[in-house]
Order: sequence, then C-alpha cells, then structure tokens
Amino acid sequence: MKYLHTMVRVSDLDASLRFYCDGLGLRENRRKEVPQGRFTLVFLAAPETPDAELELTWNWDPEPDMGSARNFGHLAFRVDDIYALCAHLQEMGYTINRPPRDGHMAFVRSPDLISVELLQKGDARAPEEPWASMENTGSW
Repeated sequence: MKYLHTMVRVSDLDASLRFYCDGLGLRENRRKEVPQGRFTLVFLAAPETPDAELELTWNWDPEPDMGSARNFGHLAFRVDDIYALCAHLQEMGYTINRPPRDGHMAFVRSPDLISVELLQKGDARAPEEPWASMENTGSW
C-alpha cells in the first residue's frame, strides 16, 4: 500500500494557495482543470515529502456547507522551526489557535477552517515568549 493524498474542499483557491504555499511552504506539484465537472484540482506537497500530497478541490459553484469543514480532523506537518513558522503565519494575518507554548506543537486554521497541526522536528524547542504565555484562541 502507498499513501497518495488527502483531499480538502476549498471555497477560495487563491486564498488557500496563499495559506498552504506562501504560509506553510508547500509546493504545487500539478493542477487539473475539469470544465465539464466545473472543478479544479491542485496537488501540493511539502519539499521533504513530494509524494505525500494534499489535494485542494475547488468546485466552481459555491457549496452551502463549506464553513463546517465537513468534520475533517486535521493535517499535520513536521516543521524545522515551529516558532519561526508561527511568526510567519501571524505576520500574514493568520491566527495561531493553539500557540506552541511547549515548543513542540501548534494549531492554525486554513481559510476554509481546516485545522493544521504543526509539530517541531526533533526535540521540542525551549519555551519562548510570546508563545509560552499566549492563550488559545477559538478552536482547532
């Protein structure tokens, strides 16, 4: 068996690409436009795991239940520097819902409310401010 991809539906393809590519650092592997089905598929991957893809599915016609994220759990990514990535995402205007107080784990949400877990590569980093005293925001 080989893991292929995880699919998430997105309501705004440009906003989602900004989050996943510019924010998290994923790269676009390929894209498929399907005019007869009125949808676009964009396959993204982290540089270290190009075969483990995230498929963004953008249906051209709006879907009424997009705000629920359809009971999806979360995506998880191992990161080189959890503090630097969280700071970068904050600078881009994203809320760190569960800050990396422990130097190991954080959660942020995509524009379509998909929870994204960030896990520090290797051992947890030593606690640092402002993260160590930052409260949780919302849910993840």
